[in-house]
Order: sequence, then structure tokens, then C-alpha cells
Amino acid sequence: MTDAPNIDFDKEMVGTVAVTERDALDLAALTAWFEANVEGFAGPISYTKFKGGQSNPTYRIDTPAQSYVLRRQPFGKLLPSAHAVDREYTAMTGLFPTGFPVPRTYGLCEDPEVIGSKFFVMSMADGRSLWNGALPGLTPEERRAHYHALIDTIADLHLNRPDDIGLGDYGKPTDYCARQIARWTKQYKLSETEHMPEMERLIAWLPETIPPQHESSVVHGDYRLDNVIFHKTEPRIIAVLDWELSTLGDPVADFSYLMLNWFQPADGRAGLQGLDLAALGIPTVEEAVERYVARTGYPVPPMDWYFAYNLFRLAGIMQGIKKRVIDGTASSAHAQAMSERVRPLVERAYEFALSAGMKA
Repeated sequence: MTDAPNIDFDKEMVGTVAVTERDALDLAALTAWFEANVEGFAGPISYTKFKGGQSNPTYRIDTPAQSYVLRRQPFGKLLPSAHAVDREYTAMTGLFPTGFPVPRTYGLCEDPEVIGSKFFVMSMADGRSLWNGALPGLTPEERRAHYHALIDTIADLHLNRPDDIGLGDYGKPTDYCARQIARWTKQYKLSETEHMPEMERLIAWLPETIPPQHESSVVHGDYRLDNVIFHKTEPRIIAVLDWELSTLGDPVADFSYLMLNWFQPADGRAGLQGLDLAALGIPTVEEAVERYVARTGYPVPPMDWYFAYNLFRLAGIMQGIKKRVIDGTASSAHAQAMSERVRPLVERAYEFALSAGMKA
């Protein structure tokens, strides 16, 4: 079993902290906006900030009768498509009436003058945030039930027809993997720090071997254990969060991204590699795929290709971090550790590509 570092992510990332001056909001302006836009609102407001590692700062807004969540863009100048709180709002607003577990949205403010950045307000999901994929403290039966909920929920997302829920124009429905491969190839090349023959082979091979996209659906883009909220006592997901990377695309690419956790080190976060899954009660990759296929009715996907693709995509993301570490613009210990994952990710992607039929 893999040794995990002494980091308790459940303590580090779960809950709220007092708002610092840097993250402070204009409560008078915010109260006026709530009064004009949020049905049933009655102040006064008090607020704290969620710990988590969100790219969009997120606050708990408390009133005498109700609690809300406010999610905003970072203050200051942003890249044009980054920190897309408006996309998050659109995705959740479309999905909520279907019964899919997302918070209810109350309003989107696109005027940065109100609090200093765009923001939206949603209901608060009062449940459990879980960060450690081994789910310590649960029985094997409970762990299995939680993982079944994780698999079933993403399958249910993919069964929603975008046109039926007002999200038909939420993205380009076809050629998702081709566009992703092109994007991350470009990003990788812009931040390349060493020549890796395996990466060059993947860059050449992946675009030529993309499986047919069986269906087009809303894809979350970052669906994993710590982006969902479970019911306080039941193995049931009450909210899927963090829709910043959502779009229309290939649902199997989305599902296989979740499955990457089975190949990531068990470091106290979502990774499961090296754990005794049978003893823990956690489904194997094969069992998880079988459950997803049974629920969606999709044909059994070529998972080795999708694993190669997703690890390649992850390597492209990590390579950008590595370049920033080398350039001295991302000097944290966490960034350094992440940057060291590039080569192992590429090597693992290469192994999956060989399994999927790539010639060495």
C-alpha cells in the first residue's frame, strides 16, 4: 500500500475561514443586489470564505433565515476565457430543473462594479466534502456505495440531452477529443522544457486514432471526488460543483477522466493507485466501466485509448506548471511536486497507447 504524506486534505480544504481584507466584499452593495435579485432574501448578511483550492473565490453568505453560496471571479485583470463563472451559472441553471444534483441558482451579476468582479449566487449544499479517495472511516460496503454514487451521477449527467435542457448551444457538440488534443499539444509545445520521444509519438498518434464520438452531452470537465457534495449520512450526491470547464463534448472522455484516479498515487487526495481496492470495497476499473456502460447504454468504450488521451491532457497541464516553476513564477512546494509528475504521466500515457494499438 502506498504511503501518503501527512496531509489531511479533509481538514485543510473543508469548511470556512474568516474573510481577509484582500478578499473582502462591499456588503452594502451586495445586500442591495440581493434585495433586487434573490427571491425571498432578507438580511442582514454575514459571510465567511470557503477554504478549498478554488480558482474562483467562494463565500458562504449567511442571513437569519437562509444560507447561500457566492462564487466570484478573482479581482483584477483576467484572461478572456478564464474563471468562467457565467458558464458555471448557465450549466447549473440548465441542469437544476432536470433533478440532476446541482445547487439552485439565484442570480448572475455580470457588472463588476457591484463587488469588484462578476459573481453568481446559488443555494448551499449542506453535506459532506470528501477529499481522500480511500474514504477512511467508512466500511467497505459504505465505500462501495459512495463510489457507485460517483459513477451513477456522471452517467446521469451524460444522459441529459443538451437541446432538451436549453444547453444545445453550450459548446461545439462534435470533435471534442480532436479539439482537446490540438489545444493541449499547442500548450505543451509553448511550455516544453525537455524533449520526450514518448510525448512526440503521442502527439502524432492520438489525433489519427480518435474513436467515434458515440454521443454528445454536457461534460463537466473536472469531475472527481472533491468536486461533489455527499448527503450528510447517505451515500448519495446532493451537489456537483465546479462547472468552470464544462462544455458539450464526448461523455466517455469525461467519464475516463474520473477513472484516472485509479492510476494516480494514493497521496491523501483522490488517487487510488497502490491501494488494496478489494479490501477497501472500492470498485475496480473494470467494475466501474461496467456500471457506467450499464447505466448509459453506451457500447463498451476503448478505455486504453481514453486513458492515454486523458493522461496526455494532464501532462500538458502539468508541463505548463513545470515551465512556471523553472521560470520562477510558481515556486510553491505544491507546484514543484506537480511539475515532477510530467514524465511519469507521459510514460503512463505511452503505455496505454501501446495497449490501445500504437506501434512502439
